[in-house]
Amino acid sequence: MEILCLGLSHRTAPIELRERFAIPESRQGELSLSLAAHPDLGESVVVSTCNRVEFYVASESSSRGFDALHRILSEQGLQADGDAFFRRSTEDVVRHLFRVVSGLESMVLGETEILGQVKKAYQAAQEARATSRLLNKLFQRAFNVAKEVRTRTAITRGSVSVGSAAVELAERIFGRLSGCNVMILGAGETSELTAGALQARGVKSIFVANRSHERAVSLAEKMGGKALRFDEWLNDFLDVDILIGSTAAPHHVLTRQQLEPVMEARRHRPLFCIDLAVPRDIDPGVNHLDGVYLYDIDSLQAIADQSMEVRRGELLKCEALIEKHVGDFTNWLATAGQPREGSGFRRPGDAPAHGV
Repeated sequence: MEILCLGLSHRTAPIELRERFAIPESRQGELSLSLAAHPDLGESVVVSTCNRVEFYVASESSSRGFDALHRILSEQGLQADGDAFFRRSTEDVVRHLFRVVSGLESMVLGETEILGQVKKAYQAAQEARATSRLLNKLFQRAFNVAKEVRTRTAITRGSVSVGSAAVELAERIFGRLSGCNVMILGAGETSELTAGALQARGVKSIFVANRSHERAVSLAEKMGGKALRFDEWLNDFLDVDILIGSTAAPHHVLTRQQLEPVMEARRHRPLFCIDLAVPRDIDPGVNHLDGVYLYDIDSLQAIADQSMEVRRGELLKCEALIEKHVGDFTNWLATAGQPREGSGFRRPGDAPAHGV
C-alpha cells in the first residue's frame, strides 16, 4: 500500500500560483471525499494554507494513484503539473508531513499555526468520511510528533508566526508603533496572532472587520479594540496607518479603484499594507498609488530567514526526533498497515476509523 502526496508550497511556487490552487476551508472535506471515492485511491486529506496546498491519498499503486489525482484535480479546474508541484511516496510523505506539522517546512521556522491548520484539514476529511486506517494513523502520529518536537526542543523560540514577522516589518518602517492605528481584515487564527503581536507593541488602536461580525467583536474585545461591520470598514479608514489583510475571501476585498479616492481624502498620509491572505485580499495594483506600501506574504521571507538563524541550532534535534518516528511508522506500515487479503479499501460513506 502506498501513501502519496502531490503539492506545492512557498518553496516551490510564488503567491501568484499558490492563490490559484488555494482550496477554501469549506471545500476541503468535500474535495477529500471526491478524491477518496476514486477506485484507484480510497483515502484522502486535502491541506490548504497560505503557504501550501497538498493532497494526501492512499493507493495500491503509485502510478495509478498519481494519475487519478491529476485527473480529478483537472476536472476541478486545477492543472497540477509543472515544476512547482512535488510528488512524494510513502516514506518521503511520512517524513514530509512530520516536518510540516512541526513547523520545519514553514516560511517562519518553527511556527505553530500550521499544526492547527493541518488538524482542521484532517478533521474535515474525517468528518467527510474520506479517511480510513492508513491516513488516520499517519495524521494522528504526525500530531504526536509535532507535540514532541515543540516540548523537547527550542524550535519555537522567538517570532514563530507569519503575523509576528509582519509586525516586525511594520516596526522597521514606522519605528515605534505606539502612535499607529491598525485595521485588521479577518478574525481567524492568523488575525488573532497578528493582533496579539501588535497589542504587545503598544499600538494606539486596533480595528477589526470580518464578514461574521460576531467574530470581529470577539477578537476586538480580546485586544481592547473596536469591531467594524465588514461592508462599512472603508468608512473608518482615513486615520489608519497599517492595514493587515487576513480573510478567507476568494477575491480581492480592497481594490485600487476603492482605495484611490480614500488616499486622496487622506491627503497623502502614508498607508502600510500587509496582505497575509492566499488568495490575496489586496489588489497588487494599490502598490502603484502614491503613499501606499504593499507587502504580501512572500515579502516576509527575508524576515523569516533572519529569525531562522536564532533557531537553526535546534534543527538537528528536531530532525533526529522526526527520523525516529519516520522509522517507527514505516515499520508499522510494512506489517500492520497493509490491508488484509481481500479487504480492499474502505469506501467513502462507511463509518470512519477511530482509535487506530
